[in-house]
Amino acid sequence: MAQVTFKNGPVTLVGNEVKVGDQAPDFTVLANDLSPVTLKESKGKIRLFSVVPSLDTGVCDAQTRRFNEAAASLGDNVVIYTVSVDLPFAQKRWCGAAGIDAVQTVSDHRDLSFGEAYGVYIQELRLLTRAVFVVDANDKVTYVEYVPEATDHPNYEAAIAAVKSLA
Repeated sequence: MAQVTFKNGPVTLVGNEVKVGDQAPDFTVLANDLSPVTLKESKGKIRLFSVVPSLDTGVCDAQTRRFNEAAASLGDNVVIYTVSVDLPFAQKRWCGAAGIDAVQTVSDHRDLSFGEAYGVYIQELRLLTRAVFVVDANDKVTYVEYVPEATDHPNYEAAIAAVKSLA
């Protein structure tokens, strides 16, 4: 299992660690309108999953904005999701205020389905740790980053390059 810290303290990740070459696990999260979102809904597209603890923090805000900016250069065959346990209503309000239009925010607050399937659920905090996953059009995981310290930024350039290599 990936080892991460939150504010320099060790935390327990629940679920299965995902590795490059794995078939992407399915999940059910909620869109901002409370409709379910699953992996199969974007099958045939390249997916980037940007996982954050909460959109209401500086690093999570910056991470979502950075991937939103990158979306313009990635093409129509790429779907970018930001996954957090923030409530769908809060995600929708945040996206409107931040001008986010190319990233789809989805909430894992109900079942922690994504968190457990991808091994990013922090047991002690009921939050998701910071991570990035790239999944190809055939549901194969091609890039994984579990950020070692959850309050740090991910490697944006490596994640974007992983998406571009599939396009």
